[in-house]
Amino acid sequence: MATCVPAVSGALHYGVTNCKGHSYRRSASFSDVPNTGFLQKDLSWSKAVSKVLQIHRCGFSAPPLHKDQKLFKVISSWKKDSPTKYFDFIVIGSGIAGLRYALEVAKYGSVAVITKAESHECNTNYAQGGVSAVLCPSDSVESHIKDTIVAGAYLCDEESVRVVCTEGPERVRELIAMGASFDHGEDGNLHLMREGGHSHHRIVHAADMTGKEIERALLKEVISNPRIFVFEHHFAIDLLTCQDRSDMICLGVDTLNSKTLEVIRFLSKVTLLASGGAGHIYPKTTNPLVATGDGIAMAHRAQAVISNMEFVQFHPTALADEGLPIKPTKPRENAFLITEAVRGDGGILYNFGMERFMPLYDERAELAPRDVVARSIDDQLKKRHEKYVLLDISHKPKEEILSHFPNIASTCLQYGLDITRRPIPVVPAAHYMCGGVQAGLQGETNVKGLYVAGEVACTGLHGANRLASNSLLEALVFARRAVQPSVDHMKGSSLDLTASNLWPRPVVPLPLGSNVTDKIMSTTKELRAELQSIMWDYVGIVRSTMRLETAEQKIGSLEAKWEESLFQHGWKPTMVGPEICEMRNLFCCAKLVVSSALSRHESRGLHYTVDFPYLEESKRLPTIIFPSSPVNSTWSSRQLHKQPMYQ
Repeated sequence: MATCVPAVSGALHYGVTNCKGHSYRRSASFSDVPNTGFLQKDLSWSKAVSKVLQIHRCGFSAPPLHKDQKLFKVISSWKKDSPTKYFDFIVIGSGIAGLRYALEVAKYGSVAVITKAESHECNTNYAQGGVSAVLCPSDSVESHIKDTIVAGAYLCDEESVRVVCTEGPERVRELIAMGASFDHGEDGNLHLMREGGHSHHRIVHAADMTGKEIERALLKEVISNPRIFVFEHHFAIDLLTCQDRSDMICLGVDTLNSKTLEVIRFLSKVTLLASGGAGHIYPKTTNPLVATGDGIAMAHRAQAVISNMEFVQFHPTALADEGLPIKPTKPRENAFLITEAVRGDGGILYNFGMERFMPLYDERAELAPRDVVARSIDDQLKKRHEKYVLLDISHKPKEEILSHFPNIASTCLQYGLDITRRPIPVVPAAHYMCGGVQAGLQGETNVKGLYVAGEVACTGLHGANRLASNSLLEALVFARRAVQPSVDHMKGSSLDLTASNLWPRPVVPLPLGSNVTDKIMSTTKELRAELQSIMWDYVGIVRSTMRLETAEQKIGSLEAKWEESLFQHGWKPTMVGPEICEMRNLFCCAKLVVSSALSRHESRGLHYTVDFPYLEESKRLPTIIFPSSPVNSTWSSRQLHKQPMYQ
């Protein structure tokens, strides 16, 4: 499926695609690995990313450009009812990264913001804790840098960390200037919280609904901007790419309007992927339903480099419905998050015997980084054969609890739990992808014209474990840093109207009929749940080589079973539907996670394996997944337009 460069020393195996598209395996030392400079410890990701991203492309089958053909003509308008729309900039995703970027690039041209559900339905909207930034005189950028690197198990790119921690405060001030309202203390200054892994109070927040407030402020600005056009319920299917000599170039994206079932093609000079993470490869996740790894999978199929997918952050404290006095009447679509700030504000973790257990695992106790707390809870649950642990904040003044955590308090009260008097039942849940599409310091990827920001990106900031509340900060900083190179690329390009005809269009499976479609959707739903169970059982908080290999085999068999079922019912590779496209992306991301996890022969940060339980300094290297060969790859790893067109 992919070429994984594991964090190892000495000899390793990697796949090479030759110019005829055939694959072979070769044993090599680091000196033989393409762009080996990227793998040296004294060379940061940000300085070497442009080198590592110049990789073998000769076997790719993207449509070639005509000789001397220019990609773009300047087009800033679009026809409302046209199946093809032209913009200067395309933004895929409507969270903090996408909206912040859109507001900036709109100063230079027309912008399409494409989102698969309503504009507000994104991971940003569900972020409770806040934004970490040095906004207090007693704090320092150096301290924030140190906390980030320690939490990231020393796998962070130091230059990326310094950039984010240094530029972060100004990005927060810009949000405030736009109208984002954050909590203030009695002295009139911003009220700053402290969370696990932080040495100072530096989390700016809006009670326990910070993401919702940021999303509100940004959407208000976006909606009032005449150059920004928001396309809701448009599912991004695949990026549209062309090959120009050694460069892979992105020219836009095909989407499916999930309301009208019409395929809409967007062509653009610049595309920003800001589509979030892939929490729904697991059955228990704090992510909204839209987080199915669409951006990571699309980028992988478009030959973008992917990094560090083994580092899946499980939030230690999601609400455990089993422990509520009044059980929910139906299963949740996503787990309800109990913010890190509860522990930062003095919350204590107990097991069923009301024994405080975190001091047994780490001297920082409840304020240890998330990977430590999640593994500790997991260990307690397995040792004691229990389904959840208890997080108690009831020893704090009632008024303070209700003031700091109104959303959590009101949600728990709906199920008969008063958090000012009783502990909260909690359990770990999949929360955040620290890996993603490899990005440089300006959000650039190896695919020309394609930029990334937010959770979909791997900037090197998080390393092996994200420090609490650094995610919104990273999104703000890299969305802003991607603006200037995007504008430069846009100004140096022109759009050819005939580009729309370079790729066959995906088709909607209307001829299959409702009965056949219903069967396909039922099978897909059933196998989706099975895939999630495999990931939870075999690729969870604690891993082993045997379990990972079992997961790899089971996922491969499950994907083959799904594809066979689809095609037996008349589905064609170029057909699209929201559920089917999501399933393709879930399979793709699940395989990327497992492949990366198998490549790391140590335990670091979020990746803990019983077969290699110790951290190895010689393996302090990122895991790189190079573009896959189109030969013998599965449907989830191929762009639709690379398939023969079926009528």
